[in-house]
Amino acid sequence: MNIPTPFYRLFLLAVVTVSACSRNPVTGKREVILMSKEQEVALGQQSHPAVVATMGLYQDKNLENFINEKGKAMARISHRPDLPYQFYIVDSPVVNAFAVPGGYVYFTRGIMAHFNNEAEFAGVLGHEIGHITARHSARQQTSQLFGTVALIGGAILAPRVIGQNLDQAQQALQLALLSYSRDHESESDKIGVEYSSKIGYDAHQMANFFATIKRISDNAGQAIPTFLSTHPDPGGRYNRVHELAKDYQAKNPGKYEVDRESFLRMIDGILYGEDPRQGFVENNMFYHPELRFQFPVPNGWQHQNSPTQFQMAPKDGKSGMVLMLAKGNSLDEAAQTMVKELSLNVLESAKTTINGNPALVIISQQQQQQEQGQPQQQQTAQNTVQIGTHLIQYNNAIYALHGLSAASNFNSQFPVFQRVASGFRALTDSEKLNRKPERVQVKTAPRDGTFSEVMVAMGMPASRVEELGVLNSMKKDDRVTRGSLIKVVGR
Repeated sequence: MNIPTPFYRLFLLAVVTVSACSRNPVTGKREVILMSKEQEVALGQQSHPAVVATMGLYQDKNLENFINEKGKAMARISHRPDLPYQFYIVDSPVVNAFAVPGGYVYFTRGIMAHFNNEAEFAGVLGHEIGHITARHSARQQTSQLFGTVALIGGAILAPRVIGQNLDQAQQALQLALLSYSRDHESESDKIGVEYSSKIGYDAHQMANFFATIKRISDNAGQAIPTFLSTHPDPGGRYNRVHELAKDYQAKNPGKYEVDRESFLRMIDGILYGEDPRQGFVENNMFYHPELRFQFPVPNGWQHQNSPTQFQMAPKDGKSGMVLMLAKGNSLDEAAQTMVKELSLNVLESAKTTINGNPALVIISQQQQQQEQGQPQQQQTAQNTVQIGTHLIQYNNAIYALHGLSAASNFNSQFPVFQRVASGFRALTDSEKLNRKPERVQVKTAPRDGTFSEVMVAMGMPASRVEELGVLNSMKKDDRVTRGSLIKVVGR
């Protein structure tokens, strides 16, 4: 596990802000581009380790071979076939796909599980490659990196903005990017139709997948008005992409494939939802079966887990806690490395034991870094980050449990940090240790009937019919034919 601060520094160093006027390879128009091709490739290469460290890669050789085969085929017919394209599946349950300048394209295992045929995948693949070939990624990623890393850096260096202030800053950033983001998304939809059609797939299926996205958004309560979205409304895109596909196929008659059965067979067994092996929260307790430890999560705190760290914070944003792996073979070595890397001023430290595990408690403050050309800011209790770190030696590893707040609030927050750290202990509950992840299981429908009736006949609880309907891109009253392939979920 790595401390995330160097990631945004790496991004900033990678982004070169010397503008040049060049011709867009898709539109043919001359426009200002902030990065050369070489700089795009370099940024992709430099950002890839951060993506992998944050999300992890999902290991499935058949799926990896599939996305690389289709990705390379699409790259060859794209407007920029000379880029060193690379395609990856990241280990996240979120339904998402994204591209990084230089030809790096990522699909989450969550979106792979929700595709219902190869044509849906091809449409999204074309959309993401379209961002790269039209150089959206170079321009938009540059703006987003400058804005986002400032927010990330601010959240790390000043956790008091984790709450409302960060939300306001993010909203301002999104609105600032709004004017071109919608246009780029719409243009990538058009490119996605073109590219997926050129490698032989029915682009109408791309439109159908937008209906899936809209259901996910609606069911999560995250639907937002079109005019406030940085992406076009999925419902609006559904109609537009159908029109684009219809127009393309009218001008280019041919046989366009869907390939449902082959795709479903390929994703049979894919991980679905959160992977408990990477840790999970249940009843205000974080459990990590593979690393065999647990510790409490304060009531009402929000949390986010990733392969590199576990973060949690109260809604008021006045404090936060982060668990990560410390660097070092001993508590003293880990402490020295941490102090150096985070530029900490140690106020006090003490050795202790936590449930039989050797530990070191360090109270420190983060030294403010003066930016070149900027006046030195006076350091106060309100703008100084104070950190209560518990370094815990457990099972041949050293874990750092950081509690952060402004120095002015630290004394009131530290008891909470202590309670969490004092609850760090060995995980021995066999049910938690052996918790299996859910997986997509592709089966044949045992009878004719509505989707809802078939789900019940296949042993699925009625409470999950809508969720499974989204997974299968079907409504509860849609007709299912006996013997047809259908996705269910089980351990």
